[in-house]
Amino acid sequence: MTARTPAEQTLRMTIERDVLIVTIDRPGEPVNTLSPALVGEFESLFLRIDEDTLIKGVVLISGKQDTFIAGADIEQFPLLRTAGEAEAVSRMGQALLDRLEALRVPVVAAIHGACLGAGLETALACRYRVCTDHPRTTLALPEVQLGLVPGMGGTQRLPRRVGLQAALDMILTGRNIRAKRALQMGLVDEMVHPSILREIAVERALSLAAGRLKPPARRGGGPASLLLEHNSVGRGIVFRKARESVMEKTHGHYPAPLAALVAVQAGYSRGTEAGLEEEARLFGAMAMTDVSRQLVYLFFASNSLKKDPGVDPPAPEPYDVRRLGVLGAGFMGAGIASIAVQQGTSVRLKDTDLSRIGKGLDAIRAVLKERLARRQVTRQQFDDYLSLAGGTTDYSGFEAADLVIEAVFEDLDLKHRVLQEVEPAMRADAVYASNTSTIPIASIAAAAQRPERVLGMHFFSPVHRMPLLEVIVTPETSREAAVTAVAYGKKLGKTVIVVHDGPGFYTTRILSAYMNEAGRLLDEGASIEAIDDALVDFGFPVGPITLLDEVGIDVGGKVGLVLTEAFGARMAPAESMRKVVAAGRTGRKGNSGFYRYDPDGKKGSVDPSVYALIGGTRREIDRDEIVQRCVLAMVNEAAYCLEEGVLRSTRDGDIGAVFGLGFPPFRGGPFRYIDSVGASRIVEELEDLHARFAPRFRPAEVLFRWGRGDRG
Repeated sequence: MTARTPAEQTLRMTIERDVLIVTIDRPGEPVNTLSPALVGEFESLFLRIDEDTLIKGVVLISGKQDTFIAGADIEQFPLLRTAGEAEAVSRMGQALLDRLEALRVPVVAAIHGACLGAGLETALACRYRVCTDHPRTTLALPEVQLGLVPGMGGTQRLPRRVGLQAALDMILTGRNIRAKRALQMGLVDEMVHPSILREIAVERALSLAAGRLKPPARRGGGPASLLLEHNSVGRGIVFRKARESVMEKTHGHYPAPLAALVAVQAGYSRGTEAGLEEEARLFGAMAMTDVSRQLVYLFFASNSLKKDPGVDPPAPEPYDVRRLGVLGAGFMGAGIASIAVQQGTSVRLKDTDLSRIGKGLDAIRAVLKERLARRQVTRQQFDDYLSLAGGTTDYSGFEAADLVIEAVFEDLDLKHRVLQEVEPAMRADAVYASNTSTIPIASIAAAAQRPERVLGMHFFSPVHRMPLLEVIVTPETSREAAVTAVAYGKKLGKTVIVVHDGPGFYTTRILSAYMNEAGRLLDEGASIEAIDDALVDFGFPVGPITLLDEVGIDVGGKVGLVLTEAFGARMAPAESMRKVVAAGRTGRKGNSGFYRYDPDGKKGSVDPSVYALIGGTRREIDRDEIVQRCVLAMVNEAAYCLEEGVLRSTRDGDIGAVFGLGFPPFRGGPFRYIDSVGASRIVEELEDLHARFAPRFRPAEVLFRWGRGDRG
């Protein structure tokens, strides 16, 4: 192996007051990750500490702006070919941290920013942990989100640091813990201002070395928690409840949380060494599961989108969006404004009367208040963000907007009128975006004086929670407008895909195919519960009928009209859906849908009166057929979108379906699902269904090509 030059090394070492300051700064990378190459540098560190008796303590600190250590180097995971190879990587990491923990001098972790996965496991192996009180300081073991278990001792050290129940909550969910909460639960020992982090860490290392400061004892849980965890019967209850919770949330589709439970339990029942053995074995086993491979694929896909400007290279520089105009103060408009102000954007909210504006501002306040209640923002930040939102019944202030987002009702005439009214008030270089979910952007832009500045920005509801943004471009949309919309979407914290224009774009189109087939099953006599339960068991977060109630039955009706006009009988809504729309039911928002809702909008059981509306006798339809028809309708439509050039890549199709529509992440997305099942088999199943239900299941031509092995 070629020796690394000092400039290429990740660990930089300096001495301060007999304390060795080890700065972790991976060269050429935005964040620090632990890689196999770093093990050799730690060996050199350990050797220096053993040889230099003048060193009294060590401080581990990051050279990155907002990251301590972001975890293991995920780039290495696809290179692992067997469970044995992955297990060996885990054992190597465990041995590294065992040596760190056993050093003759105290090691203090000085944590600022993200301390995740292997980063937190490293901190747990230190004798003392100091973190900053900065909002970007978060600690977590997110391995289950990649289908893995913590592999460097986290399943053993974390429970002994914060208590069994708190540790299981972190390990089984991957939940982020903010600095103040980390201090309260004993995950860190001290919290300081970022400006004095290094100074305090050095002081604590010296105090530990001199015996003036004792390593802190475990602080997890209250008396009841300790009573429950300090005996085998109580721990048995905790483990049983945790297992039941995992199964309820995952339906058994994700093996990693259950494997993590086994590793933690092994440590309690057979000792730490046995727990570490089990952790390494299970890390190896989980790394080879298809679930982990799909989740790691999604991780890489979403990361690659962060670097994608949305146009082919060379990409122009995006405009800096500092002032935003939002047309429509309803649910979506207010939702967009609520996330924009949190990025320091000044927002001008426009609607037809003051009462609507007032409701919009109240909705913004509610989103911010929720963040305040969760201690995700301070009171000062709450006030600052709220001050950035203002309202108007005219277009005053829109001349200063860098971007205007229209979020009015799905009606082309209305969208034309709004565009024609606001465009004269806008700067010539400002970008205009419609939040439409269905209407082609070219149709909207037909009313524009500057169609090259018009595009779509399709947000998902609720805006402050849903991670996807679908940017839609027409042949006339300028590259500058496109990269500006994409860059601003990323600034808002969204994962952004760019698609080409067409009715329903990508996400609405494939969702409609899926929902329409659920409606056809209702036509044929399937019960609402049977359809929803089958698709939840497949891995969707909610069933299609529940989702229609959530989205709004009236909205679904409007989408159906647009897509039927564009695609004909293949996308025509089911008769059952037409009847429920005609009856005026709107779903949860109107407390009248397929399900019952209490006055607060909480979902109850199926409303039996809906069966009288749709007619027909209920009968049992095989669960596998329900899944096959609904899922293949979506998958086939995704293939059509790729074939027709609506999608730029299969990557975007997978991310759009998973992040925007809840396609099961452990299946990777529609295109990864095709790869898993096999394109030839998908074609066979579609042809069988097409013979029964023409024209809905005619396979996309691209599937035939893939089935023949042509992936060009």
